[in-house]
Amino acid sequence: MMMTITYFSIVAAGILLIPFIRVKWKGIITVSVVIVNAVLAGWLAVKVLTGKQFDFIFYGTPVTGDIAVRIDALSGWFILLINFTLVTGALYGLQYMKSYRKQSSNITIHCIAYLLTQSMLTIICVVQNALVFLFAWETMALSVAMLILFEHYKPDTIKAGINYIIQSHLCIVFLSLGFIWVASRTNSYDFNAISNFSSTLSSFASMALFLCFFIGFAFKAGFVPFHTWLPYAHPAAPSHISGVMSGVVIKIGIYGILRMILLIKTDYTLLGFIILFISIVSGVYGVMLAILQHNLKKLLAYHSIENIGIIGIGIGLGTIGIGTNNLLLTTLGFAGGMLHVLNHSLFKSLLFYGAGNVYQATHTMNIEHLGGIVKRMPHTSILFLVAALAICGLPPLNGFVSEFLIYSGLFNGLKTGNMVSMLSLLISVFGLVIIGGLALLCFTKAFGAVFLGNSRHHFPHPPTESSAGKLIPMYMVMGLILAIGLCPNFFLGMLSEPLKLFTDKLSLSAEAAYTVTNTGYTMMYIGWCSTGLIVLTGIIFFIRKKITAQKSVAITPTWSCGYVGNTAKMQYSASSFVRTYRKLAEPLLSIYKKKKEIKGIFPRDGWRETHPYDIVEEWLIDIPLKQIKYFLGKFRFLQNGMIQMYTLYGIVFIILVLGLPFLYGAIKSLIEFLNQL
Repeated sequence: MMMTITYFSIVAAGILLIPFIRVKWKGIITVSVVIVNAVLAGWLAVKVLTGKQFDFIFYGTPVTGDIAVRIDALSGWFILLINFTLVTGALYGLQYMKSYRKQSSNITIHCIAYLLTQSMLTIICVVQNALVFLFAWETMALSVAMLILFEHYKPDTIKAGINYIIQSHLCIVFLSLGFIWVASRTNSYDFNAISNFSSTLSSFASMALFLCFFIGFAFKAGFVPFHTWLPYAHPAAPSHISGVMSGVVIKIGIYGILRMILLIKTDYTLLGFIILFISIVSGVYGVMLAILQHNLKKLLAYHSIENIGIIGIGIGLGTIGIGTNNLLLTTLGFAGGMLHVLNHSLFKSLLFYGAGNVYQATHTMNIEHLGGIVKRMPHTSILFLVAALAICGLPPLNGFVSEFLIYSGLFNGLKTGNMVSMLSLLISVFGLVIIGGLALLCFTKAFGAVFLGNSRHHFPHPPTESSAGKLIPMYMVMGLILAIGLCPNFFLGMLSEPLKLFTDKLSLSAEAAYTVTNTGYTMMYIGWCSTGLIVLTGIIFFIRKKITAQKSVAITPTWSCGYVGNTAKMQYSASSFVRTYRKLAEPLLSIYKKKKEIKGIFPRDGWRETHPYDIVEEWLIDIPLKQIKYFLGKFRFLQNGMIQMYTLYGIVFIILVLGLPFLYGAIKSLIEFLNQL
C-alpha cells in the first residue's frame, strides 16, 4: 500500500513541477521520475516473479465499488519489460529532444504525457476493476496521442494522431461492451466476476465474450485487420516514442489477451486455432508490406505487425495446449510468446533509436536517399545491424531463442491431434518460415540501402555520429539482447511463475513434466553454442587482423567494366533490390506505379516510383468511407442556405415531436379495438 502511494506521489510531484522549470530541466526531471518509479515497480515485479503475490483492496466509490489490485507473475513480467523500455526511451529522448528545446510548451506536454503513459501502463497491469481499468486505458491512449502529436504543425502528424485516437476509441468500445456484459449479469466490476460469469455460459457465448475482449485488445496490439493506425503513428512520433509504442504500448494489448485467457473459460482448442490463424495472417501480411516501404520508420512499423503475429502464434499454440491438456505445448507456446514480447520490445526499440539517429543526422527517412552511413556513423550502424539480426531470428541473439521455442511447440503439436489440427500446425510452420525468410530479405534491403554503398543523395551537412547520450541507452538494450541469446535458460527460468498460471489449468503427468525439464536443458545448450559462435567469430577476426596487419593497404577506384557514369547511381536502390519479390507479391498487394522510360546511354531524366498501399485499409476503411460520403452527399440539398427552408425544418420537427405520441396512441387504440372484434 505504501509503495503505491509513494509511486503516485512521485508521479504527481513530477507532473506539477515540470511546467514551472526551465526547458533543460524538464527532461532531467522526467528521466529521474521514470527511473525511480521503474525501480519501485521493478522491485514488486521481481518479488512476484520469485513466487510472491500481492493482493489488496482499495476502498473505491459507490460507482466503482472496491478496487482490487492484484500483482501476479503475469503482471510482474509485463511491468519489468515495460519499465526497462520506458527507461531507455527516456534516456534516449533526453538527448533526442535537445533539437526541440525552443518548443518549450510542446516539451512540457510531452514530458507530462510520458509520465502519464508510464503510470497508466503500470496501473493496467495491476488493477482488476473494470471501471478503473477502462479509466487507465483511456488515459494511456490519450497520453500516447499527445506523444504522437508532438510535431502537431505537420499535416501528416495530425492525420496520424487523429487516426490513432479514433481507433483507440474503437478499441475502448469493444472492451466496454465486454465489461458491461459481465457487469450487467454479475453486478460486479471485479475481474473475478469475468471468470465466474464465463463458467455459467455456453461454449458459444463464452467464445463471443472472449472475442469481444480480443477485438478490443487486438486494436492496441496491431493484429490484422486492426493494425492500420501503426504505419501512420510510428513515422509521425519522435523516434524514442516510436520505440516505446512498438516496444511496450502495443504489448499491453498482448497483456490483455493473456489476462482474458486466464479469466474466461471457453473451448480453448477452438480459441487457440482462431488466434493462430489471425496471427499467421498478421505475421505474413506485415512482413510482406514491410519489404516494399520507402520510409524507414514505416518499414519498422509493419515489422511490429509481423512480430505481433509471431507472439500470437506462440499464444495460439499455448491455448491449444490448454485445450488438449498438453503440458509441453502449453509451456513452449506461452514461453515462446511471452519471451518474444520481451525480445521484440528490445530489438524494435533499438531499431527505432537507430532510425532516430539517422533522421537527426540526415533529416530524412527515405531509404532511397540514404547510403554510405556506416563510414560516418559506425556505432549506430553496428547497433542497427545487431537489432536487425535479432529481429530476423538469427543466433546468437535473443530473437532466435523465442522463435526456437515457438518452432519447438509447432513441431511438438504435429505429433499429436487429428488430421485437421496437424494440417493447421503444418501451415503454421510454413507461415513462420515465410515470415523469417521475408524478414531477412527486408532487413538486408534496409541495412544495405541505408548504411552501405555510396550516398544516393547530397546532404548540405555530412552525417555525423550521435552523441554518447543517445548511444549509451542503445548499448544497454544491445547488452540485454546478447544476454538473452547467451543465457536463455536464466530468462526462461524467470518465466516459470507466469507459465504456472497457464499450466495450472492442466492435469499434469510426471512424463510431461520431465519433457518440459528437458526444454530447459536444450536452452542451456543453445546458450553454450551461442557463446561458442561468438568466441569462434572473435578468433577468426583476431587471426585476420594479425595476418593483414603486415600488408600494405591500397585504395583505388572500383573497376566498373569500362562504364564511366555516375557510380552512386550504378548501385542497387532499395526498390530495385526487392523488384523480383515485388513482382511476385503484386497480385496480393496494392501497389501504385509511376515511371518515365529510360533512354540513351547516359540517361538523365528516366525515373520509376512504386507506392505500396495497405489493401486492408483500402477495403475496410477507405471504400466504406467513400460509400458513406456518397450516400450523405445525396442529402446536400437540405443545406441550401435558404432561411425559409431552415425555419420549415424546425416546424416539421416540432410537429413530429408533438404528433408522434398522438399517432402512437391512435394506432394502439385501433389495434385494441380490432382485437376486441
